[in-house]
Amino acid sequence: MNKEIAIEAYKEYISNKEFVCVAAKAALARQQIQYMVAGHMACPRDDQQIHDFLCTFIDTYRNSAELYHSAVVMFEPSGIVNEEMFDSLLWQRLQALSTLDALEHPYDARVAADPNSGNFSFSLKEEAFFIIGLNPVSSRAGRQFKYPALVFNPHQQFEQLKEKHKYNALKMVVRKRDLNVSGSINPMLEDFGEASEVYQYSGRRYDEKWQCPLKIYHDKPANNSAA
Repeated sequence: MNKEIAIEAYKEYISNKEFVCVAAKAALARQQIQYMVAGHMACPRDDQQIHDFLCTFIDTYRNSAELYHSAVVMFEPSGIVNEEMFDSLLWQRLQALSTLDALEHPYDARVAADPNSGNFSFSLKEEAFFIIGLNPVSSRAGRQFKYPALVFNPHQQFEQLKEKHKYNALKMVVRKRDLNVSGSINPMLEDFGEASEVYQYSGRRYDEKWQCPLKIYHDKPANNSAA
């Protein structure tokens, strides 16, 4: 898989006037998106490299005073035959990354480490992330991209937007654009603190019986106020 071609495809995808997330557009305009192209999503071979890439991204993000940073990991497009398969592979990769991270880092103390908690957010190198899954066969038109991909957005950026009283306006714009593109508001959509964000990661619509398969093995910080 050609890295340059995949990156250009992602830039074109975001640049499309109908693309839903205006925050991603802002990150692209500011050249604050970092990219990695991995092998097939079912293969664990690149897990350590992905983790290292994201840790480097975290360092860059922490050293910047700017908003709107994200990291994108794209995978080989072959073999993703349905949304359920993509969902399963998403949780496999996130589990692998989380397990690797637990060997070196505690969990981000600003969020909960329990995937069932409304205050949960995925943590790497003590930095919480909201994750967006993209794939060619997503039932959400706004999530359809030619390459399977995981987009890592630092959770703290959303908190900064709230502090600046910009979050609600941004949220409403994104939801309106998603309605226009997909024909409905994502039924899995909930605000942080109301329901676990794990329901939003893959774009798949879950039923009430679904249980998040993610297991967290990190040491929990003693000062974790979100637990």
